[in-house]
Amino acid sequence: MEAWRLSLWTLFSLYLIISGAKADPSQDKRALLEFLTITRPTRSLNWNETTPLCKNWTGVTCNRNESRIIALRLPAIGLNGQIPPNTISRLSALRVLSLRSNRLSGPFPMGLAGLKDLGFLYLEDNDFSGPLLLDFFVWKKLVSLNLSNNRFNGTVPVSLSGLKRLQSLNLANNSLSGVVPDELSGLSSLKEIDLSNNNLHGPLPSWLRRFPTSSYQGIGDDVTHFQPPPEPPTRKKPKGVTKTVFLLIVISVSILLLAVLAFVFALCYLRRKLTIVKDHKLQKKGGMSPEKFDSRMEEANNRLSFFEGCSYSFDLEDLLRASAEILGKGTFGTTYKAVLEDATSVAVKRLKDVAAGKRDFEQQMEIIGGIKHENVVELKAYYYSKDEKLMVYDYFSSGSVASLLHGNRGENRVPLDWETRMKIAIGAAKGIARIHKENNGKLVHGNIKSSNIFLNSERYGCVSDLGLTAVMSALAPPISRQAGYRAPEVTDTRKSSQLSDVYSFGVVLLELLTGKSPIHTTAGDEIIHLVRWVHSVVREEWTAEVFDVELLRYTNIEEEMVEMLQIAMSCVVKAPDQRPKMSDLVRLVESVGNRRASLETKPEKEASETSTPSET
Repeated sequence: MEAWRLSLWTLFSLYLIISGAKADPSQDKRALLEFLTITRPTRSLNWNETTPLCKNWTGVTCNRNESRIIALRLPAIGLNGQIPPNTISRLSALRVLSLRSNRLSGPFPMGLAGLKDLGFLYLEDNDFSGPLLLDFFVWKKLVSLNLSNNRFNGTVPVSLSGLKRLQSLNLANNSLSGVVPDELSGLSSLKEIDLSNNNLHGPLPSWLRRFPTSSYQGIGDDVTHFQPPPEPPTRKKPKGVTKTVFLLIVISVSILLLAVLAFVFALCYLRRKLTIVKDHKLQKKGGMSPEKFDSRMEEANNRLSFFEGCSYSFDLEDLLRASAEILGKGTFGTTYKAVLEDATSVAVKRLKDVAAGKRDFEQQMEIIGGIKHENVVELKAYYYSKDEKLMVYDYFSSGSVASLLHGNRGENRVPLDWETRMKIAIGAAKGIARIHKENNGKLVHGNIKSSNIFLNSERYGCVSDLGLTAVMSALAPPISRQAGYRAPEVTDTRKSSQLSDVYSFGVVLLELLTGKSPIHTTAGDEIIHLVRWVHSVVREEWTAEVFDVELLRYTNIEEEMVEMLQIAMSCVVKAPDQRPKMSDLVRLVESVGNRRASLETKPEKEASETSTPSET
């Protein structure tokens, strides 16, 4: 009997473990809700008692079985006041804590000492003050610590020397005083350090000199520890040497010294340029920047600007440290897929040749980011600095229309069916029409092409990369595929308009109908311009030769294809004022799509009526 009870209790315990493995970590949830209530962020978060914490809450990452929170990232959301005691400190499994770029104040949060698994702590760009009294030995697993751009005072804690795993330490732009502890020389894993712009003084420990001078800028050497340099010896004429030979020796030495100085200056300049390039260059293995981002920030408020309602919770450092792969290089820059530490994927466009100043750039971004429409890819955030301009969007895993149309034309290809092509055309037309209404009806997309159109959740076209012509340098002479989308007047004037957008949309329609790129080559290496080719084929009354062979498998679509071809041809006429407006194109394209929908439902309706017994 006792053995039976023991077995039953064991089974019951196992059931509790298994059933609770995927349960919401209720203790952690309560702690975070208390933290949120007290700190009152200015950016709304989607945290509430009813939603699953591990699946939905912005900035929260859980372990695999969703039993504990292991990462909390809430940068730049407007957190206020002191970190409430007994809130975050209750997240005992926490490994990553990022509260950067908020309005947190008060002394260093001593309650965090209980987070024994903490590996990454980012509290920079806040308003913390007072001395760093914590015994940092408690964080044996700490890898990265950033407390820069606060108002901490007192001395640099000697207890930091106990962090044997520490790789990055940033205490820059505080009010720390005293000398740099020589005990920190024991941090053998340290790869980067920044103690600049404090009230620290010398002498500089020898171990610190292995880091760049920017790491300890503003730390003066204590002159009492150094002997003044000896007086330079007076130059005496060597005995037994003629005056002419002596002068030649002096001139030769002087030239040699000048050459050495010039070489040193050139080397320093080259090293500085390479460092800057390295900081902004994508790594071959995918990293969007090397480690030393913090020391490169131009100012404390130089950070990502998120738009209202955005659920993402990361900052520029998270983005630049993310792994990345190139998705494509376009007219205005290169687009990357960035995978953050919490496995979130975003699309990041790195702009080139931006001509607008910061104010004009930000105004244009606010216009673009204010467009909320199901057929326009929403701009989530942007970043502007002297050397870098970034735009952040959702990542579309299915790829662009260009990749769906032209990618993998081999035996394993999945053809793009006619219904989807119609949805792409309808969605893109609606999206462009919505863009043209913005800014008092003056906004221009300026870069419409199939690689800038994606499929939304209902597989309708969704337009991206809009409104950038206003902030970029004048368009260069068209080359490669981009030339096939540009209206003739844009090629001549380098200026886009809403009517040139219509032309580009017409080229996209021709792509959907023909399956061919705007500019492509034949087997004989002849370069074919799609618009001219379609004109020539239609002129010879060989219209059937225009359409993509992949569409031949579908029945009863010939009439719709011809109608869509006529719409496309009206878009790509040479004279801009003869082209239809996008609002008219929405109506025309939808009428073709709606007719197909009605034809598909009509047989079902007839069959239903036929099978319904008559009333007696």
